[in-house]
Amino acid sequence: DIRLYLRDEIDNLLLLINNLQKSIVTLAEQHTLTIMPGFTHLQVAQPISFAHHLMAYYEMLKRDAERFTDCRKRVNRLPLGAAALAGTSYPIKRERVAELLGFDGVCENSLDAVSDRDFAIEFTAAAALVMTHLSRFSEELILWMSPRVGFIDLADRFCTGSSIMPQKKNPDVPELVRGKTGRVNGHLIALLTLMKGQPLAYNKDNQEDKEPLFDTVDTLTQTLRIYADMITGIKVKPEAMRRAALQGYATATDMADYLVKKGLPFRDAHEAVALAVRFAEQRGCDLADISLDELKNFSALIEDDIYQVLSLEGSLASRNHIGGTAPNQVQAAIARACVHLEK
Repeated sequence: DIRLYLRDEIDNLLLLINNLQKSIVTLAEQHTLTIMPGFTHLQVAQPISFAHHLMAYYEMLKRDAERFTDCRKRVNRLPLGAAALAGTSYPIKRERVAELLGFDGVCENSLDAVSDRDFAIEFTAAAALVMTHLSRFSEELILWMSPRVGFIDLADRFCTGSSIMPQKKNPDVPELVRGKTGRVNGHLIALLTLMKGQPLAYNKDNQEDKEPLFDTVDTLTQTLRIYADMITGIKVKPEAMRRAALQGYATATDMADYLVKKGLPFRDAHEAVALAVRFAEQRGCDLADISLDELKNFSALIEDDIYQVLSLEGSLASRNHIGGTAPNQVQAAIARACVHLEK
């Protein structure tokens, strides 16, 4: 029964993941030219497009769907006929029963068929990864909608006010998703711990597999449903994203690459750009605001074409390869995603 139940739930979850991916791709289509800062260590690193950032979550969910599809193959094995542990003395055709019930095959060892909970653990592990991905997304949504960042706004129906502070708009749904991720992760550990000391074959311990498994299914199902709806209600603030991308010298790496392409060793290019950044910090300006004559003080290889390199648009356009953040590459990734989602 549990295998039949889980098989159906996996099919439903695959549809929900697909719907969420469609919501993400639809939002990404609108923002291939919306520039934001990419971060490492929560510090401004390099310019990227908002669409490129969103498509990273599409890729995570694509892997999640692949994991569930693969997990389904091991869920969809018929244990019927194993009886208590040694098999049955009644004449049965297990392969025919498997065919009639839509199983891919039979469990080929009766002891294993009775005691196996690998499929439940594997399912919960896959579910925990989905929740982990959505928890990471939630953390970013929480940061992005905070007044100090202000990249996005969430629809009111996914937030609440404060009982004391009238100005507050709290991102309840992302915070709940982040919290419930720990719950699903806990279920995975519970199932692993449940099985770690059991001898073959069946033991009463196995009654304890139902609660974590059923709650994992319910939690993930509800999370995927509400997340797809929440993504459609995101209001993006491109101006705030662009302002943030212009801070923190996001195109410094582009300047170093420019010098390397002019023949300067990367170590020397890195040092020259570091000095230029320090100069700009002291001046209180961006690298692109430094005059050509002043830039030449850091390297004689710098010409007036440096200003295109130092622009946000130039930085994005230069990463023109599969997986890069150039607008045409992001558009191509979105097109591939649309084809994949309609299969």
